[in-house]
Amino acid sequence: MSIDTEELMKQVGMIRVITNRMVDEQLSGEYHSVFKGQGIEFDEVREYVAGDDFRAIDWNVTARMGHPFIKRYAEERELTIMFLVDISGSQSFGSTVKSKAEVAAEISCLLALSAIKNQDKVGLILFSDRIVKSIPPRKGRTAVRRIVREVLASDETRHKTDIAGALRFLNNVQKRKSVVFLISDFIDTEFEKELRVTAKRHDLICCVVSDPRERSLINAGLLEIQDPETGELRLIDTSSTSVRKHFNDQSDIMRENLEKSFRRFKIDNVYLSTDRPFIGDIRQLFHRRHTRVR
Repeated sequence: MSIDTEELMKQVGMIRVITNRMVDEQLSGEYHSVFKGQGIEFDEVREYVAGDDFRAIDWNVTARMGHPFIKRYAEERELTIMFLVDISGSQSFGSTVKSKAEVAAEISCLLALSAIKNQDKVGLILFSDRIVKSIPPRKGRTAVRRIVREVLASDETRHKTDIAGALRFLNNVQKRKSVVFLISDFIDTEFEKELRVTAKRHDLICCVVSDPRERSLINAGLLEIQDPETGELRLIDTSSTSVRKHFNDQSDIMRENLEKSFRRFKIDNVYLSTDRPFIGDIRQLFHRRHTRVR
């Protein structure tokens, strides 16, 4: 989706304004509660008070001072958040006011802003059937702006999707456990093995972006359609009940298979669509994670 620089910066600015408001008004505190740090670190020693866990008593300090002291620990909050974003040809499709690529940019911005408000680092890997760009994790709003700009400015209009290759690359370059948001339409095959491997190494969350016309074919007569990843043209008769049923059935099967993989590997996931706001979907994802952690 290649656009001129002036228009690009307008879109980046607009997305940041909208998503920043979402973070402040609707996600405040929720992000922090559902993404845990890498462990705990020693914070301080203080005097024991009634109700404290006796297992936390520091016996060395207690012996020196003559009365009980306990050790306090604090969670190591800093996280690394990686965005693995699909910019293959199919991402340019959109039958409503937004394309899948625009939804991917907005959700990346929303989550990245949530991350930097918690002093976490954010990084980006753009992929199609190759790794297009890799940006190491950084802190600050500049890192967020760059993530949105890179996703919007991508022009992979005739490339296929290789999710397995993107996950292998991530696992090779990101050795430390991270929170990984894989944002894609998942129109690909043979990536289950890498999903499983990545889910074991990282906290993997899959964001499935789709469009209504990919899920259900409507009666629009004779249509010439083009595969955005290969350029192949095909003529289909959407007035045919059997054609529509076959298309819709195949779409259902693809989704069922994807959901089976998520359940099998215990991967958190969220389904986003170009025809509706996604903030509610993200809040539901956070709620599910918070309930499980609690």
